[in-house]
Amino acid sequence: MSIQLHHQVYAHSDNAPWVVLIHGLFGNLDNLTVLRKPLSEQYNVITLDLPDHGESPHVDAFTLEMCVTGITALLSQYNVQSAHIVGHSLGGKAAMMTALLEPEKVKSLVVLDISPVNYPPHHQTIFAALKQVDLTNVQSRKDADKQLQSGIKEPGVRQFLLKSLYQTPSGEWQWRFNLTGLESNYTNISQFNAPDGASYEGPVTFIKGGNSDYIQREHQSAIGALFPAAKARIVEGTGHWLHAEKPQVVAKLTERALIGAE
Repeated sequence: MSIQLHHQVYAHSDNAPWVVLIHGLFGNLDNLTVLRKPLSEQYNVITLDLPDHGESPHVDAFTLEMCVTGITALLSQYNVQSAHIVGHSLGGKAAMMTALLEPEKVKSLVVLDISPVNYPPHHQTIFAALKQVDLTNVQSRKDADKQLQSGIKEPGVRQFLLKSLYQTPSGEWQWRFNLTGLESNYTNISQFNAPDGASYEGPVTFIKGGNSDYIQREHQSAIGALFPAAKARIVEGTGHWLHAEKPQVVAKLTERALIGAE
């Protein structure tokens, strides 16, 4: 079943190639603006909210396959035969799964700091902190930030999460992401179950944060089996949010990867 994903299109020209940008867990389509702005100078760019995120529908059970159907439906909506797909973290998993399930629709991949492997649960602290926020006692984002501080010490992580806090027309504060649904379907987020025998032969660039442990040496065999043409780049001095920490460097590496794939 296809799902209509909330999205925005930044059209450059009729003849320009297309790029799809996909955010990570708890994010939304604004998260990769640092890439969208330079890319839209030469590409037609689609930014989107994944299911259970941003203004896209909340679903019964989040899966990567559901993301793929939403992404390919968007490409069909705009008569895009194939597109470059760039994804960070969970968005990188959605991008990789799209390439494996619908390879003819993917011109190339740029995967930001994630591998096609199963990860042990590592977001429990964030889920717990978010659930402890009493939204009925929130008058502003500052109030929510104070409640988050006991569970999440890093100001940058709190500010990232608070971007998804909004006020309804009736004045109530709500999370845009589906907190309950994402937690209950976390296995589908942390794991990566590639289709049997699948591989994507097109150009793939993995960009790793130098201080991040999301892409490790022991992941090379899994990456090579699924993406035999994969290349790797490292952005030194950055963690998992490498595009926020060194946006110009990541944007330049992404542009080079896309140009090389044309």
